[in-house]
Amino acid sequence: MHARGTTSFGYFESYGTWGDEPVDRYTRARLFQGRGKRTDVAVRFSTVIGGRDSAETARDPRGFAVKFYTEEGNWDLVGNDLAVFFIRDAIKFPDVIHALKPDPVTFRQDPNRTFDFMSQTPESMHMLLNLFSPRGIPADYRHMQGFGVNTYKWVDAEGRTRLVRYTWMPRQGVRSMTEQDAANVQATDLGHATRDLREAIDRGEYPERELLVQMMSDDEHPELDFDPLDDTKTWPEQDFPPRPVGRTVLNRNVSDHFLENEQIAFGTGVLVDGLDFSDDKMLGGRTFSYSDTQRYRIGANYLQLPVNRAKNAPVRTNQQGGAMAYGVDDVGDNPHVNYEPSITGGLREAPRSGVGARGPEITGRLTRSRIPRTDDHKQAGQRFRLMEQWERDDLVANLSQCDPAVQERMVWHFLLVEDELGLRVSEGLGVRPQDVAHLELLRGRVLTDEDRARLANLGRNGPRDVSGLTMTHCVPNERHVVKH
Repeated sequence: MHARGTTSFGYFESYGTWGDEPVDRYTRARLFQGRGKRTDVAVRFSTVIGGRDSAETARDPRGFAVKFYTEEGNWDLVGNDLAVFFIRDAIKFPDVIHALKPDPVTFRQDPNRTFDFMSQTPESMHMLLNLFSPRGIPADYRHMQGFGVNTYKWVDAEGRTRLVRYTWMPRQGVRSMTEQDAANVQATDLGHATRDLREAIDRGEYPERELLVQMMSDDEHPELDFDPLDDTKTWPEQDFPPRPVGRTVLNRNVSDHFLENEQIAFGTGVLVDGLDFSDDKMLGGRTFSYSDTQRYRIGANYLQLPVNRAKNAPVRTNQQGGAMAYGVDDVGDNPHVNYEPSITGGLREAPRSGVGARGPEITGRLTRSRIPRTDDHKQAGQRFRLMEQWERDDLVANLSQCDPAVQERMVWHFLLVEDELGLRVSEGLGVRPQDVAHLELLRGRVLTDEDRARLANLGRNGPRDVSGLTMTHCVPNERHVVKH
């Protein structure tokens, strides 16, 4: 995964504020404190499914990973360009990747496998609409948004916590391609996005993005019709406005592709003081697995490599030896003591800065079960209504590549998502609403009251009302037209 990609370097410049308010009211993380404070960054853009030499024109989520080399250590913010994800439970991660990867027998990438999985996984509808719209093929890496996707926490000096989500907004605007535009690019260049980014930086046209943060109180928010920790949902901007906290500028390309791009490693578990995890189930799974992946891919001492080490903070650990050790961390006054605590020297645990996080009090039974507020179709329908017309047309044109049984279930879902989408796809496939109305509910899935009402009137519900609604990933999207 993420084999095809490119890395650029630059800096993050803090505004010292969250919107108009001092940022230290909400987080004690030092990289955000003070207007004009700069922190070195590395940003890696990538496709997800293809191999190292695959085409950058593929319809695929784009990885968007940022490494902040802060004075307190490194912080990795690892996300994508589409705001949401296919699944909300990390235990299904291998399945979604297998569905997107080539067939294990024929080694062909088969759309039927993808739609088969998604037809049985309704929480993927939101991501599916993004992926099969033009947003699934960004024009290049300079003209696409980035998102943290998961829900995190900010911690202030008093230990109070708040839920946050991150969005990267390109100052260059957003541009995407249709499948035909992408085919015309691919005919002459498999690595157009890497080339475009590198040449822009070489010309001194440094890509800029503003980091926006949405925030809500750290509790369950029963007033919402979705779970704020659900990574298949976005937070409506009119209720939780994204406010700027700083900007990144990318002004240097890699000097060696292997050392600075192939060996750079990211993980959601890499945080600094003032930033924390939420109970987002998908985030928990990513945090355990990503660092293990890097130890397997690069080696046990991958954090010692120059591109991964905390170059702006002293590193003091008792971790020593192992294959391909690159150096030795500061071990304190007595090099014979590689454990803590000790009365004969060695390292001492650092004092905690500020107060420990004081999150919400939770009373209940710990179970392994689906979250109660799934609502898998509503936001996907709202997303469709907020698309530009050319995006809707392109999305519908891309939704036809699967077997009849899968087509029926997908039409069923699309009609629950939004009438126009379902009816246009069903017309193209020759599958009428009455042909799918009899389908049984998916095993273990619970429909909302709204879903049941739409099911009773399948294809005749009218357009969803999106007046006053603003979604994070619905900024203007310019078509990047490429003639053959």
